[in-house]
Amino acid sequence: MAWAPDPLPALSPPRPDAADRPRLPDVRGRLAEYASMPIHQVLRRLDSGPRGLEEDKAQELLARHGDNVITGSVAPHRGARLWHALTNPFVGILLVLGGVSAALGAFGAAAVIGAMVVISCWLQVRQEQRFDRVAATLRAMVVSTATVVRRASADASSAAREVPIDQLVPGDVVNLGPGDMVPADVRLLRSAGLAVDQAVLTGEALPVAKHATPDEAVPDIAVVRSAGDLGTIDCPWLCLMGSTVTTGTGTAVVVATGAATYFGAMHAHLAPRRAETAFDRGVRGVSRALIGLMLVCAPLVFIVNASVHGIRFAALWFAISVAVGLTPEMLPVMVSTALARGARAGARHNVIIKRLPAIHNLGAIDVLCTDKTGTLTQDQVSVDCHIDTDGRPDPEVLRWAALNSSMAAHGDAVLFNELDEALLTYAEQASIPVDDVTAVDVIPFDSTRRRGSVIIRAGGRPGTDILITKGAVEQVLDRCTRLRRDDGDVPLTTADRQRLSEVGDRHAADGVRLLAVAIADRPARLRPYRPEDEQGLTLVGFVGFRDRPRESAAAAVTSLAARGVTVKVLTGDHPLVAERICRDAGMDPGRIVLGDDIDALGDAALGDLADRTTVFARIDPEQKARIVRALRAAGRTVGFLGDGVNDSPALRDADVGITVDGAVAIARESSDVVLLRGDLLSVAEAITEGRRTFANIKKYLEITISSNFGNVLSMLAASVLLPFLPMLPLQILVQNLCFDLCLLPLAFDHVDERELRRPRTFDSARLTRFVLWLGPVNTLADLVAFGILLHITGDHPAPAAQALFHTGWFVENLLTQAAAVHLLRSRRLPSLRDHAALPVLLGTAAIAAIAMALPWSPLAGAVGMTVLPTACLLSLILVLILYCVLIGAAKTLWHRVDGR
Repeated sequence: MAWAPDPLPALSPPRPDAADRPRLPDVRGRLAEYASMPIHQVLRRLDSGPRGLEEDKAQELLARHGDNVITGSVAPHRGARLWHALTNPFVGILLVLGGVSAALGAFGAAAVIGAMVVISCWLQVRQEQRFDRVAATLRAMVVSTATVVRRASADASSAAREVPIDQLVPGDVVNLGPGDMVPADVRLLRSAGLAVDQAVLTGEALPVAKHATPDEAVPDIAVVRSAGDLGTIDCPWLCLMGSTVTTGTGTAVVVATGAATYFGAMHAHLAPRRAETAFDRGVRGVSRALIGLMLVCAPLVFIVNASVHGIRFAALWFAISVAVGLTPEMLPVMVSTALARGARAGARHNVIIKRLPAIHNLGAIDVLCTDKTGTLTQDQVSVDCHIDTDGRPDPEVLRWAALNSSMAAHGDAVLFNELDEALLTYAEQASIPVDDVTAVDVIPFDSTRRRGSVIIRAGGRPGTDILITKGAVEQVLDRCTRLRRDDGDVPLTTADRQRLSEVGDRHAADGVRLLAVAIADRPARLRPYRPEDEQGLTLVGFVGFRDRPRESAAAAVTSLAARGVTVKVLTGDHPLVAERICRDAGMDPGRIVLGDDIDALGDAALGDLADRTTVFARIDPEQKARIVRALRAAGRTVGFLGDGVNDSPALRDADVGITVDGAVAIARESSDVVLLRGDLLSVAEAITEGRRTFANIKKYLEITISSNFGNVLSMLAASVLLPFLPMLPLQILVQNLCFDLCLLPLAFDHVDERELRRPRTFDSARLTRFVLWLGPVNTLADLVAFGILLHITGDHPAPAAQALFHTGWFVENLLTQAAAVHLLRSRRLPSLRDHAALPVLLGTAAIAAIAMALPWSPLAGAVGMTVLPTACLLSLILVLILYCVLIGAAKTLWHRVDGR
């Protein structure tokens, strides 16, 4: 199996021994026990209360229980890294070849191969440590938090504040809201319309309703325990770490953290691997192709030499050296170096890469799906209007809407969004009173109903509840039967519905998002309110919001288009609002497709429609994810940019999930990339860095494989034409080691602007064509060098003359390989304006210096070399000039034929 990068480790303490890991049955039993207790007993056992823990006590518990992290995914220690490096298939091949060399008595060759293994493993371990430090630094910039209720002291009042999730302890009281990850195993104290997604635990895609249980409604513990998982995962008053709040709110007490949670115990025993990415598959495919080339060429070299010269032992040793020369043992080091450099470069552009292989996938994106809020717009919502049913400004409508937003803070849970915040700020500035009422219940907003309600009780109206609904115009109108006018409430007619819908359309066409506000009286009751109670409403008016376009949106869209990336808008908003925002951002929305239009389409038809459509409006979360999947199935590489709980399915299904720093927890968890500056320009910069990183990896592959392939062809030709080996096996090994080290600085090289203009990914077929086109040029230069060296040494040279031949080809080969780095790294020929980066210049200068100095050094005799005569050296320099001319012409012709 070819090498691929490991998933990033989590930041956590050392992994416990197997004996210390929590057992799943024990965790289930403990959770079942907490589920069976009345709430007051749970709080007593945890030495906590509804007001939360004291800060000093929380710190004491943290020292006792440890950080709230899953310890099964820690960074491996140095020994584990070394083992991982040794089990790399390329290193494994070298170990086998080194063992065979030692068994044949070729101890010098075995020593060189051993040195190559040591250098490769040392560099890989060192680079992986740097890789992890970079990843840890980047993750630290995107900290996940939970809303925790704590007290400064026993006498102080409690206050809710954000605390890093890893600092939670048993007994902490936490608030849960839409989009929150459940940060630990918790027992619910209070809830309102709460539903959670438990797919990570059960695989079930549909949300599960959760609710707190009154003290008197305590289940039989024997029944809970006998139900197995039903006593833990599906218990209505338990929420487990790893699940996600989809709707509603809750207040809960933490009963288990870290490895003691159900998810922690499950992770310790199952340790699921990260799914293979497009990057992993690309590296795997190229690695297999390289191993296949080695397995074909090395035996062929042995057969030719053994058949022509009849020296089987020397031919075997020579073939082993050729196999070593064809083994790119530095490929993992090169890839890790390039990815880490790309991650650091992305951070300079306010782009945090959570999973480093996503850098390649960023560069391959050709479709970017995004909501308009915060990317095409400023994400600074302001109230534009508040009008009655006749379109006139009405402060009473503003009051009802502000009450809906204000009372969304029910109990200790907060359901605010940016619209509520803008509405309350505007109401406060307008001196609209919203505090003379009592919150009774909440029917939370969800993306299917597209409306939310609060139930209040006014001081002067005992026995009566008032239900206030605010939401999308169509969804609220469907629940209304009456209409408030100046002269009282009147029945809502069909003509009124048509007229009011047109009011919404007119505002939407101007870029204003209109929400309808309706009310209804209900007899006071104790049982909770449900969405079914949102009926028989009286429409009182509308509130409008405006989110102005970003000044950078048009430039970002243009920049992405210039890079071959098509932007598509996927939004749940009104189609006319989406159209106006797109036009302001310089996009042609074309025909807007609504969510209802895609439900009847099959996946293939949706893929074709999605490829031709720029804007989808009025779509729900599953429709977003389905569009993303359809585009991927149609062969597109899809990035999805979103920040809400409703975006998490699409973030997971995209090739690259992208979110912003202020996104809800589940969006951050589902994403591969986090933007600290939430606009499309950041995405364009991230895509550019992804392409720059991949371009340098591609350079390494093209240069090393074409050079090695050319050398194999030269050796095959020499085996037929020469009465002796063209180079000693030990010399081949030394040459290969020098060349591999010379190529590593390519990770830091400059990249042609042309390479950044279109999506890039691994293309084995194109790489093969490149190697077949450029590799023979190396062979042609070698054949010219063979002719010159034979002219100097004679057709049947003595051993001393053979040493001169070996030295001459060694020097010529290293010089041409050093030249190949500069000639093939760019589409253009090297110049003062278009030259390699300093690390590459230093690396190739070093290899050229080694080539020229080794024959005159004290090591020359050990590797079978001799001093080159001046005439021979000048002749080889002429060969180098010829090679540069030939490779430059072949490269120019290749790019014309290739057309990329």
